[in-house]
Amino acid sequence: MCTAATYKTKDHYFGRNLDLEYSYHETVTVTPRNYPFHFRKVNDLMQHYAMIGMAYVVEDYPLYYDATNEKGLSMAGLYFPGNADYKPETRGMDNVATFELIPWILGQCGNMAEVRALLEHINIWNENFSAKLPASPLHWMISDREESIVVEAVSDGLKIYDNPVGILTNNPPFDLQMFHLSNYMNVSASEAENRFSKKIDLKACSKGMGGLGLPGDLSSASRFVKAAFTRLNSVSGDSESESISQFFHILGSVEQQRGCVRLENHLYEMTVYSSCCNTDKGIYYYTTYENSQISGVDMHKENLDGRQLICYPLIQNQQIHMQN
Repeated sequence: MCTAATYKTKDHYFGRNLDLEYSYHETVTVTPRNYPFHFRKVNDLMQHYAMIGMAYVVEDYPLYYDATNEKGLSMAGLYFPGNADYKPETRGMDNVATFELIPWILGQCGNMAEVRALLEHINIWNENFSAKLPASPLHWMISDREESIVVEAVSDGLKIYDNPVGILTNNPPFDLQMFHLSNYMNVSASEAENRFSKKIDLKACSKGMGGLGLPGDLSSASRFVKAAFTRLNSVSGDSESESISQFFHILGSVEQQRGCVRLENHLYEMTVYSSCCNTDKGIYYYTTYENSQISGVDMHKENLDGRQLICYPLIQNQQIHMQN
């Protein structure tokens, strides 16, 4: 399971937690403008916007989990089991496989208006990358500096939702997640007030009691509420250091610790990595489960007119700065 978020101070930021029980040896991957994207049914993109993000590179093809292009448009795919429904190839539509969707959109679109126009012709079809890598059930958050949307391919067609909270998790579908927020209208970042009864003199015994009722479990529905509350009430300075620190704190409010979500075969779901991309500057920051120090890759320090993928393996071991 996963959590994606957007955030804006002076610059705009986009990132996510990837929560899984294992790693695919993903790398921070820069795809330059002239890398040839070959697609199964739609026209190849021989030239396109450059992009940076986290990808599992297979047979020299970047399977992006999340990415930002040089125009500042960002996109992330999140697990959506039981609800994602991909259709067969449809005549007259742009038939795009799930693993092609991020490069197909980020390669061509520079803003949300262009994204909406492209989505009018898209059919997300049921195509596997390979026999060993079947199509994952996903939905997607797409954002630029001004707005964010959620795209879901479900049984009754392609749904596109405005995303005013700038958060996406997993199940249930996004419209139900938003409806669920109404259950928490009384939650507040302010100090608690006695609304129980004027006949009883009740006093707050701790700071933070205005947030009593916020969920603390790691289910996707609860993470959506907690992350939305944290993001919408978050306060940060405008500097790069303050902004990215605050973004990682937002994601940290719903990170998964090894051992708290137990799966079969003695496996545990955990936050494999957390990312934060400054979409205005094209700098991709990340932490991993074992390494809480923030590392970064600047796409504009690479040759963006090249044809070869540029990959940076993740720094996995804890980096500790000793002061004496």
